[in-house]
Amino acid sequence: MGKRVEKAVLVFEQKRTTPRDYHQLVIELAELAKLAWPMVLTQLGQVVMMTTDLALIGGLGLEALAATALGVVIYIVGFILGVGLLASIAPLAAQAFGAKNLAAVRRTVRMGLWAALLISLPIIAFALQGERTLLAFGQAPEVARLAQQYLFGLAFGVAPALGFHVFRNFMAAVHRPQPVLWITIGSIPLNALMAYLLINGKLGLLPLGLFGAGLASSLVNLTMFLAVLWFATMRPPFRDYQVLAHVWQFDWPFMRRLIAMGIPISLIVLLEYGLSSAAGLLAGLVSIRALTAHQIALQVALILFVVPIGISTAAAVRVGHAVGRRDGPGVKRAGMIAILLGIMAAAILTIAVVAVRFEIAGLFVDDTTEGAGATTDLAANLLLVGASFFVSDAAQHIAAGSLRGLKDTRIPLLFACVANWLGFTLSYVLGLKIGLGAIGIWIGLSIGTTIYACFLVTRFLLLASRFAVRRCPATS
Repeated sequence: MGKRVEKAVLVFEQKRTTPRDYHQLVIELAELAKLAWPMVLTQLGQVVMMTTDLALIGGLGLEALAATALGVVIYIVGFILGVGLLASIAPLAAQAFGAKNLAAVRRTVRMGLWAALLISLPIIAFALQGERTLLAFGQAPEVARLAQQYLFGLAFGVAPALGFHVFRNFMAAVHRPQPVLWITIGSIPLNALMAYLLINGKLGLLPLGLFGAGLASSLVNLTMFLAVLWFATMRPPFRDYQVLAHVWQFDWPFMRRLIAMGIPISLIVLLEYGLSSAAGLLAGLVSIRALTAHQIALQVALILFVVPIGISTAAAVRVGHAVGRRDGPGVKRAGMIAILLGIMAAAILTIAVVAVRFEIAGLFVDDTTEGAGATTDLAANLLLVGASFFVSDAAQHIAAGSLRGLKDTRIPLLFACVANWLGFTLSYVLGLKIGLGAIGIWIGLSIGTTIYACFLVTRFLLLASRFAVRRCPATS
């Protein structure tokens, strides 16, 4: 009994805020920001490259754009599974880094490369059968054929793209994400040039159309992988880890850990992707105008999400570092500062979007088309309704990243199933049954996302508190 009382007193003493605690909060915020901003800009760079591709493909006509959209759907399903699986590399390597276990960091990268290679094979196979899949879902034969051309070009770049993600997570885990940002920034003009040349057949090249667009992306992915591989093996401090040492040695027990932690992450991302797709289907049942407005609001949301996604990875790393060095208070501090920073950033961006929502919506709508004004007004209203959705989504992404730092992914998957089911049900009832249309659909999305965020934040606080108590020094 006495030791339990002493331990409770110790925990109480730890909760008292001191000047040293404020100093640690400032240090943690600075370290988190230093880690997060290159990741945010890297994510934004990826969005810029995707937008550039779409702009160049648009010159081939509306049918080509439609085929590209379908091809991306086929590609992204498999690629999300791969990226989700590899997302577990960052917290695992971060814990090893925090514990100063360089061999474990090296093993994480080695098995991550194996995982990237193995998972790329079924993704490529699925992409090569894209036309048959699209035809099975009733898509127009000509559009399906064009989508397959695009997928033929994309398939070559799956393995190097996943390999790039391995090193991206590794460099984040050792607190050096800047090379990934430099490579991404350098790849933006390269991607635009390659896509322009291969799509249109300039400088004596054959015009390859959609195949050229996909091939350009693959060549850029390969270039980015080779660049990050050079950094990882030739430049300090990365070369000290000798990440390619014993690269052919397969560690099945560690691979099982990677898979067990990574698969729930993949499924969570697929659930979120599926919910947004399902919401689009519901909007399509309302009207073409509702679907168009939904897609506009969703595109704005995708741009806003680059900030929480970057902070989420930084949170996983910072929490992983604290776990590795057995710093109980540091675990909670890292996660909560990341969540609060993400909420503040999302709130500021959301206020800015709401203030100019009509102007933003107008950028996506041609004023000369029939019903343009009504579509713009509806999209602007969706952005207003989505204000809580944007903030809640930031909180849930970062809380999920913090939980990954604690190797907790299975319970968040359960939360995702419950919250997404509830969000979809509410969207269906409010949008179609009650008759609120697209507004009702977005209210359902906002409620579901808010509930999910509350689940994840509460679970992180619970697990972080338990970890802090377990790490209390023994008293004599």
